[in-house]
Amino acid sequence: MSFVIFFVILAVVILYLSIVIVNQGTVAVITVFGKYQRVMTPGLNFKIPFIEFIFRRISIQNRSIELDFQAITSDQANVNFKAMLVYSVLSQEEVVIKNVAFKFMDERSFLQALIRTVEGTIRAFVATKKQAEVLGLRGEIVLHVKDELDNTLEEWGYHLIDLQLNDIAFDESIMRSMAQVVASNNLKAAAENEGQALLITKTKAAEAEGNAIRISAEAEKVASQLRGQGVALFREEVAKGMAESAKVMSEANLDASLILFSMWTEAVKHFAEQGEGNVIFLDGSTEGMEKTMKQIMAVQELKRT
Repeated sequence: MSFVIFFVILAVVILYLSIVIVNQGTVAVITVFGKYQRVMTPGLNFKIPFIEFIFRRISIQNRSIELDFQAITSDQANVNFKAMLVYSVLSQEEVVIKNVAFKFMDERSFLQALIRTVEGTIRAFVATKKQAEVLGLRGEIVLHVKDELDNTLEEWGYHLIDLQLNDIAFDESIMRSMAQVVASNNLKAAAENEGQALLITKTKAAEAEGNAIRISAEAEKVASQLRGQGVALFREEVAKGMAESAKVMSEANLDASLILFSMWTEAVKHFAEQGEGNVIFLDGSTEGMEKTMKQIMAVQELKRT
C-alpha cells in the first residue's frame, strides 16, 4: 500500500514538473543538458522532468528605456540629451529567439550594450556638428541612429522601434549666450522693420505732398488761364464799347473827350463802390481831372502811332 502511495506521489510530482505554463507575450527557451532544444510558445506546454530545463523566459513585448547622457559638438560645446528608446524582439522565429537567448549573458548585459551603442552613435554624429546646428537636427539624429543600429540589433535579435529625443539642452552659460544672441537678433530685426516702416511713411508722405503741390499748381495754372481769358474778354468788350461809343459820337459831331470824362466818372464810381472802406486818394479838382484826361488821351495817341 505504501508503494502505491509513493508511486502516486511520484507521478504527481513528475506531472507537476512536466507542466510549463508560458504567459502571453513571452516565450520559453528549453535546453537539454545545457544545449538548446526548442522554444515553448504561450499557453500550456510540457517538458521532460530532470532532462529539459527552462533556460530563459523572453518577453516579445515592446520595452522602453530612458537615456540621459552628454555629447560634445565640433566647437566644444556640451550638449545634454534626454531620450527614450523603444525596442522589442525582432520576431518569434526560432533563429531570432536563439540570438536573443544566447548572444548575451543576461538582460543586463544586453541593455548595457544597447545604451552604450546608442549613446556612442549620437556622440559621433554630434561631434561633426556645431552647437548652432544641433537644435535643428533632432530628426536627422534619430534617423542616423536607426540607420546605424538596425543591422547590429538584428544580429542580436532585436528591433529598434523608436528613439525619442525628449530634451536637448546646453550648459547654462551657453544657453545664456544663445539667448543673448537671439535677443540681439530680434532687436536688430525690430530696428530694421521700424526703419523700413519709417522710410515707407516718409516716402508716402513725400509722394502725397508732391501730388498735392502738383494738383495745386495745375489748379493755379488753370485759374490763371481763366483769369487771363477773362481779362482779355473784358478788354475786348471794353474796346468794342469804346469803338462803338466813339463811332456814335463821331456821327453826332461830339468831342471824344466826353467819352474819357464818362470813363473817369465811372472809374470814380467803381472805386467808391468796390473800395470796401479802403481810403483811395484822387485829385477831384478841375485841374486834376484835366491832367488825368490829358494823360489818358496821350496814352490813346501812343497806341494809335
